[in-house]
Amino acid sequence: MVLYEHVYILSSRAHAVECVSLLKGVRESKLIGLVQQNNEHALFLYSHRRMAITGDDVTLDEIIPISYDFSVVEVSSPDELAVVGADTRVRVTFLDEELELKLPFGSQSRLFLGEVNRAWSDVCEQHPKQEPKFDWLGKYRKVSRGARSLRKATGASNIKMSQMKKSGKADGGGQKKEDERTVCESQERGKGEVRDDLIRNSQHISSNKDQMLRMPQFGLRDNLIKCELLKNEDAYTYIQNYSFFLGTYNVNGQNPKESLSPWLASAASPPDFYLVGFQELDLSKEAFLFNDTPKEPEWMLAVYKSLHPDAKYAFVKLVRLVGIMLLFYVKKEHAAHISEMEVETVGTGVMGRMGNKGAVAIRFQFHNSDICVVNCHLAAHTEEFERRNQDFKDICRRIQFRQEDPTLPPLTIMKHNVVLWLGDLNYRLSDLEVDHVKELISKKDFETLCNHDQLKRQMDEEVVFVGFTEGEIDFQPTYKYDTGSDQWDTSEKCRVPAWCDRILWRGKDIKQLNYQSHMTLKTSDHKPVSSLLEIGIKLVNDESYKRTFEEIVRRIDRLENDCIPSVSLSRSEFHFERVKFMQHQAQTVSVHNDGQVPCQFEFIQKLDEPFYCKPWLTANPCKGFLAQGGSVDIDLEVFVNRSTAPELNSGQQQLEDILVLHLERGKDYFISITGSYLPSCFGSSLATLCLLREPIQEMPLDTVRELSMKSKSQTSDPETDKPQEIPKELWMMVDHLFRYAKKQEDLFQQPGLRSEFEEIRDCLDTGSLDTLPGSNHSVAEALLLFLDALPEPVLPFSFYRQCLDISADSSQCRQIISVLPQCHRNVFNYLTAFLQELLKHAAHNRLDASVLGPIFAVLLLRSPTKQDLTEKRKVKEFLQHFLVLTPSDRDIHDKPPQ
Repeated sequence: MVLYEHVYILSSRAHAVECVSLLKGVRESKLIGLVQQNNEHALFLYSHRRMAITGDDVTLDEIIPISYDFSVVEVSSPDELAVVGADTRVRVTFLDEELELKLPFGSQSRLFLGEVNRAWSDVCEQHPKQEPKFDWLGKYRKVSRGARSLRKATGASNIKMSQMKKSGKADGGGQKKEDERTVCESQERGKGEVRDDLIRNSQHISSNKDQMLRMPQFGLRDNLIKCELLKNEDAYTYIQNYSFFLGTYNVNGQNPKESLSPWLASAASPPDFYLVGFQELDLSKEAFLFNDTPKEPEWMLAVYKSLHPDAKYAFVKLVRLVGIMLLFYVKKEHAAHISEMEVETVGTGVMGRMGNKGAVAIRFQFHNSDICVVNCHLAAHTEEFERRNQDFKDICRRIQFRQEDPTLPPLTIMKHNVVLWLGDLNYRLSDLEVDHVKELISKKDFETLCNHDQLKRQMDEEVVFVGFTEGEIDFQPTYKYDTGSDQWDTSEKCRVPAWCDRILWRGKDIKQLNYQSHMTLKTSDHKPVSSLLEIGIKLVNDESYKRTFEEIVRRIDRLENDCIPSVSLSRSEFHFERVKFMQHQAQTVSVHNDGQVPCQFEFIQKLDEPFYCKPWLTANPCKGFLAQGGSVDIDLEVFVNRSTAPELNSGQQQLEDILVLHLERGKDYFISITGSYLPSCFGSSLATLCLLREPIQEMPLDTVRELSMKSKSQTSDPETDKPQEIPKELWMMVDHLFRYAKKQEDLFQQPGLRSEFEEIRDCLDTGSLDTLPGSNHSVAEALLLFLDALPEPVLPFSFYRQCLDISADSSQCRQIISVLPQCHRNVFNYLTAFLQELLKHAAHNRLDASVLGPIFAVLLLRSPTKQDLTEKRKVKEFLQHFLVLTPSDRDIHDKPPQ
């Protein structure tokens, strides 16, 4: 989201969302922001280019002051209200003018409207004692196409702002009565209440009693009732079957060129649900860098046109991460029973963040069943099955859905009744030559092929997808074909055919009716796959629910005498040995409710501390509810990352903390956490590493801390503390890549293995090996992680703003490098010389400056705060000047640091 820079400078707070303005059926994408100055608020409406990056890409159209004459009401139609996931239509009114906007479904719009409501309510509370003056808006109206209120934009033929005058003249009798009625209503609404009732919550609440189970809870009694209802769910629910169509298609960056009906409308009768996943929707650099693609609406339209013709479907949700997209449609008659929908995305590319690989997920409640759907694209290449395993585990760990009740911990994928998993899992066939595979395919001997399938093997060994089921595969592999044909890959690489595209499920009362590929579609080098599942959904019997609910309430009333909650802990002291950088450790404390009543627990923050624990520690779950006699295992997890490593390496912090476990209406319990941390070159400063003559773990801790303090204060003795030119650890990684990986395809784009990174880290920290272990990709990722973990980046924070200001001038950029601290200057020159060397071998490694630039720019020239898109572009521009070889550039053929 981009707003004019001056909005941020002037305002003390700004909230913004994307919206669509509506005028006579014409939709136009806008940006709308709520801007606050002192205690006054106004809405700023912008038009923008499709990929708004800088201030030049957006134009301020309208300013709408939030005064006593302002209002915002929802005008969604009954049909829109009936569809969960539908956009929210609102009408903004100021004086005698109106603007109709459509805001996208989701929590961001919900929070934005809540802020607008609060701003308006504050005005109403002050009226008529205090009227906002809006003097600060004067400078903005000079650059705005609109004037004081909602006027038609003039001077630009491509902008058509909505202007809908109210009927009647301003001084007419009818209008006067209308104005009086509006004022009266405004005064009534303004009496200390926030107008949440005027804006529909983005999650549809059906009339079924099952929704009571999922409404936000605010007290212990409510949670007691909710817990008992869930325990007795079988007493008031029954099972009814619904059909779910799951589809996955890797489209290889192509545009839709043919009807998708042979795939999506292949079922004899229309399914109740459609969940359709795509991978590699767009392979362009723009999609990768900005997560924006024109192909999204193209494929969305192709899907909509190809849904089963014998039913009417409502669009529910779209979620996309770069080229990974998931679409959700449902029969219209079922839409009213969908609630609690949330979406999440996670990138698992290089450094565990980049979105060219990863997953998108949707979770929702249908009647009384929780359902989670995941669409993923895992690491490629036959030999990388361990990386795929790691990607799966990362997705399961990192995707966490917020719950409606903010007091409850997030929901993970596996916490749902039903989990549906689809995508390009990329598992291949092992130990078979390509000709043998094709021979077995021609014989339709899929059973023999399945014995060599990596996913089947990993599942049999219970490494991944534990508890999941996949139907029998009786169709030929879906990868890899020559695009536009049914012919196996005839390129130079001649890929071995494989079942990359898969669909699995987890849960009870699930039956697969069909599992097939669709060979008639030839757009991509993959074939689409579909699975038709019949899933038993829990529905609520209203009469049974009422009886159960009343019985639970009576039982809890009897319990709520003055019984004090009490628990017992399995242990109260925990010690974590030999904690290492980015290596997870966990221990478990069991909490048993030995009291006479159920209890609610939560880890609470200590006095003058912002969180309940140190940033390297987490407790999962950190809050919850325990029935009488019940127990819960809480994982105490220690993980040192780039944020926490610097102070642990320098000795400023220790692995010590005390957790306070609080019982509502009960006492507090204290849990002691200690640990020993092994210092690492990851998270140590360049200046400190240049002073270390030996590997960091081979030196006494006191010496490491002393040198760290010297490097910060710049008080080192040039005779006794003569620094190396560059850190030896950095030299080892770059030298390894220079020797073995100059011609490596996809270097710095394909992630390595976590186990290999740990070996590389240990080698650098202990000096145990002369050469680094692991693959080229693992060493490359270790280099990126090293740069990312530097407490002070290669171009120090103090130079950041100056570098942005001169990013367009090559000579000034080179001049600023010359005044960097010595070790930072040496490292920058060394790394850029290495990158130049890689670009000389572009014919083999397929790297170019547009690929390497963005990856290294944000690491070498890191912002002390979060970068916006304008800054990212300037950072990239700065580094580009150094990726072109000049006679003055340093040669990569340097000797190791002395």
